[in-house]
Amino acid sequence: MMKPSRIRAAVAAAVLLPSLLVACGGGSKAGDLAAQKLDWKDCPAPSEAEGGGNTPSPLPGSGPWQCATLEAPLDWSNPKGDTIGLALIRARASGDPGKRIGSLIFNFGGPGGSGVTTLPAFASDYAKLRTRYDLVSFDPRGVGRSAPVKCKTDAQLDVYFQQDATPDDATERAQLVDRTKGFNAGCAKNSKTILPHVRTTDAARDVDLMRQVLGDTRLHYFGISYGTELGGVYAHLFPRKVGRAVFDAVVDPTKTPEQNALGQARGFQRALDNFADDCTSKVTECPIGDTPQDVKNRIAKLLADLDKKPIPGIFPRRLTQTAATNGIAQSLYSKDFWEYLTEGLEEAYAGDGRILMLLSDSMNGRNANGEYSNLTSANVAINCADEKPRYTVDHIQRKVPEFRAASPLFGDFLAWGMISCTDWAVPGAADHPDVSAPGSAPIVVVGNTGDPATPYEGARRMADALGKGVGIQLTYKGQGHGAYDSKNKCVQDAVNGYLLDGKLPTAGTVCT
Repeated sequence: MMKPSRIRAAVAAAVLLPSLLVACGGGSKAGDLAAQKLDWKDCPAPSEAEGGGNTPSPLPGSGPWQCATLEAPLDWSNPKGDTIGLALIRARASGDPGKRIGSLIFNFGGPGGSGVTTLPAFASDYAKLRTRYDLVSFDPRGVGRSAPVKCKTDAQLDVYFQQDATPDDATERAQLVDRTKGFNAGCAKNSKTILPHVRTTDAARDVDLMRQVLGDTRLHYFGISYGTELGGVYAHLFPRKVGRAVFDAVVDPTKTPEQNALGQARGFQRALDNFADDCTSKVTECPIGDTPQDVKNRIAKLLADLDKKPIPGIFPRRLTQTAATNGIAQSLYSKDFWEYLTEGLEEAYAGDGRILMLLSDSMNGRNANGEYSNLTSANVAINCADEKPRYTVDHIQRKVPEFRAASPLFGDFLAWGMISCTDWAVPGAADHPDVSAPGSAPIVVVGNTGDPATPYEGARRMADALGKGVGIQLTYKGQGHGAYDSKNKCVQDAVNGYLLDGKLPTAGTVCT
């Protein structure tokens, strides 16, 4: 399934690990973990599971990035049992200490995204919030440096991501199922201790422990994409502990995995339509089509041709139909990357698949050295632990026409993505998360009308599901995944007004 994550930093870079699982065979046990003291130190370079790279760049203005490890129960049903280490990062508040509110905890989505690497990449976007908060993020359990799920080696992942994810006949369907089972068996073999304990309810309990250890009476929280689901689950479990919270790029909590996948098909098609309209409406000639429909027809033909014969990508790999579809989807996460999509399509039509493959690699968490973060492994593990349905080949085959009607380009891809939890080692928790939060403080819920990965309609459903007086919806009429980082002044003023001054926007506010 397409991953609703915020990983644009990796795209920008592309285009222009030891586990902290502690004493899982006995030894270290959890005592009063809420009383632990964090040992904040200079941050190390990211681990391979976090995506590799260099230590965080200096903070805008002044002050160092600091990192620490939070000890949490491996199994929250046995809180005095074995523990795991959760990687944290923070930037201390930059303003008057007397006006400091507390910590503002971020989750940027995925599930499977490393908050330890993402927060520094976007620190400048949150400089105003830092005037009154310590900015804090973390690698959720199973992610990055926090007992990471590992399923395959880098070489095996290169082969796995070259597979045909949109099978056309019985042989291709059988191959997809076999490869999916092989991937999932690798997860069970290499990560059997952590797999039963990566549900969103587990992560929400981790966040409440984090709140206590950071010294905050209430949780101040900024959730983006899957981070909104995590925030909603937290609000359901701990409604009286919610402080000032914002959900941006909102996951629909009322839908089954199938319904959410179908919604994504519509969302990505809508974003592609907007891209095609934008390219052909400019004064300069659109290099990839004369009309919006011509743009989409040419993309469809490219993908059909790649299904029969891939073209050179990043040596020695070739650009397949699946990789191209993945790369196109990645570029639709932000309007900032539409120019890369245009250039990538133009080059692919000429037989060069490198740009689309770079975009696809970013979606899959692969860096220029051929090393993979554990983004995909963690994404599958968390989704399959959360989601109860297990979809069969026969069921998906029956649903493909409906998905194809929703999106001629992405329908098959998203329909067949529902096979990802086949033969998963851990049963799924529920059809959808419970986010009802009576008694919670208000939560600002921001929906973007042009969001491909978390379609706009989900924001209203999240606001309603949180409960009357809790979910306060704000609409942004824009493009891309999320609203706050679009730099739209109306959105940022509304969000900052609540987080910094406690001033709620009027429910139903629309920003253009």
